[in-house]
Amino acid sequence: MDGASTATREILVTGGSGQVGTELQRLAMPPGWRIVAPPRGELDLADPRSIAAAVRARPWAAIINAGAYTAVDQAESDVVAAWQVNAMAPAALAAAATEAGGIPIVHVSTDYVFPGDRAVAWEVDDPVAPLGVYGASKLAGELAIGTAQPRHAIVRTAWVVSAHGRNFVKTMLRLAADRDVLRVVADQHGSLTAAADLAAALAAVAIRMAQDDGAPAGIFHFANQGPTTWHGVAEAVLKESAARGGPSAQVLPISSAEYPTPARRPANSLLSTARITRDYGIAPRPWQIALNEILDELLAAPGPATA
Repeated sequence: MDGASTATREILVTGGSGQVGTELQRLAMPPGWRIVAPPRGELDLADPRSIAAAVRARPWAAIINAGAYTAVDQAESDVVAAWQVNAMAPAALAAAATEAGGIPIVHVSTDYVFPGDRAVAWEVDDPVAPLGVYGASKLAGELAIGTAQPRHAIVRTAWVVSAHGRNFVKTMLRLAADRDVLRVVADQHGSLTAAADLAAALAAVAIRMAQDDGAPAGIFHFANQGPTTWHGVAEAVLKESAARGGPSAQVLPISSAEYPTPARRPANSLLSTARITRDYGIAPRPWQIALNEILDELLAAPGPATA
């Protein structure tokens, strides 16, 4: 067996410090594959020159763009920064990947590209109509990737949670440690996405695209299975937390109107995952099972859940 056939193939990951980037680096990759997530000093998504240099640095087998400006409410007033990271950075990545010979790109996008104004799950080809700056900037990133690099997979997701960084699960645990009653929005519908499950799906798609020039390209959705609301998630988090000896509180339902935010949220963020199952054989598991694993990690030792 020659050296070329045994060499490790590397996947460039942006956003390595985020929830998905962290989980990508924790993955048990197949033999011969390695995730590389450069720190911001080596790959700054706000700097197109830094992006181009990082792509040129090695013969990457694939790129996973997990980095994003995700401060949804702050984006309403920080428009330029949101567009720089969510739209211009993907454009720069796609251009550099094309110049490097057509490196396949797996790009993480969001349910916020949809208006959320219907009751059924969103399909990949449904009309998009973002409600705010975050969704619009992410949609622009999709267009930049899709038009500049034919070998791409845009993977939209929603309600990402993990044992890392800032997210809804950790917020509920932190608040429940100090309060007896929590009021949580009950008229926004969707499904949780465990960052670990999303990371595994992204890596599987990236490896397939790197190995197979004919691998399916285009837009896909990934979220854990089963509809719920933020109120439903909060109830599940605190019920399971209490069972593990962690924080607990009563959860009261409220409307979105009772909890106004600078950015409008889609009323329905439920995503159909039919295409990623059909084309890549990836079948997401129920969100409740994924949530339990996150809580097991958070509550295994005192401190992390309420830090």
